[in-house]
Amino acid sequence: MLAINNIEVVYDNVVLVLKGVSLEVAQGSITTLLGANGAGKSTTLKAVSGILFTERGDITKGTVTLEGKAINGRRPFEITGLGIAQVFEGRRVFESLTCEENLIAGAHIQTDMGKVRDGIELVYSYFPRIKERRNQQSGYMSGGEQQMLAIGRALMSNPKVLLLDEPSLGLAPLLVEEIFGTIQQLVQKQKLSVLLVEQNATLALAIADHGYVMENGRIVLEGSGEKLRSNSDIREFYLGLNEGGTRKSYRDVKHYKRRKRWLS
Repeated sequence: MLAINNIEVVYDNVVLVLKGVSLEVAQGSITTLLGANGAGKSTTLKAVSGILFTERGDITKGTVTLEGKAINGRRPFEITGLGIAQVFEGRRVFESLTCEENLIAGAHIQTDMGKVRDGIELVYSYFPRIKERRNQQSGYMSGGEQQMLAIGRALMSNPKVLLLDEPSLGLAPLLVEEIFGTIQQLVQKQKLSVLLVEQNATLALAIADHGYVMENGRIVLEGSGEKLRSNSDIREFYLGLNEGGTRKSYRDVKHYKRRKRWLS
């Protein structure tokens, strides 16, 4: 469905952030992209959705394709119209608008109001809590409700591919499980393809069909979600487990060294 082919991204014509990144998202699947802060994960999503220019970034090499057709170089609203929607880190709802007004804003490419209403009802079916707050100003909602609204707003463009950037950020564990469960339902019932950037590696790998690990702007490891969960380096560096499967202690962090055996 979506393929990133050996792309390089440069900011300000100087800073090379992505260094030949390639990955694929299969139709009707969840693909996760793991990595430390600053590895280039969010830049990868912005390269797909066409918004690098807002931070003076540019794809200088490689291509991004949707269903085999190159989309890099297109404007963001054109990419949305082709079937890609992004949910940004930090939710970024329109706080002065009601829930329903936020959803209508998400349908800006849709000219048929009947389809807009159908889209709203679809969102409400997956997020009943949003329906309860449909007339409430979104700025007064909880973080979890705003995240549900942000995902719902992205669904209003009827995407083929959903890009999710840190959907668990700042949320209580129970809310995170609820949202991740809904993401799985959307993939199964709506045949969505999802590219998930997530710091919570345990949850991300639990729902992912396939995963990639990014370090310093490069993909250093890939495999099925199950394969990555059982990888000793992933278990140590991202899941915090030692070889016996018990939790590691990082109280004496100055003696903890990331060996990054996959780079050797």
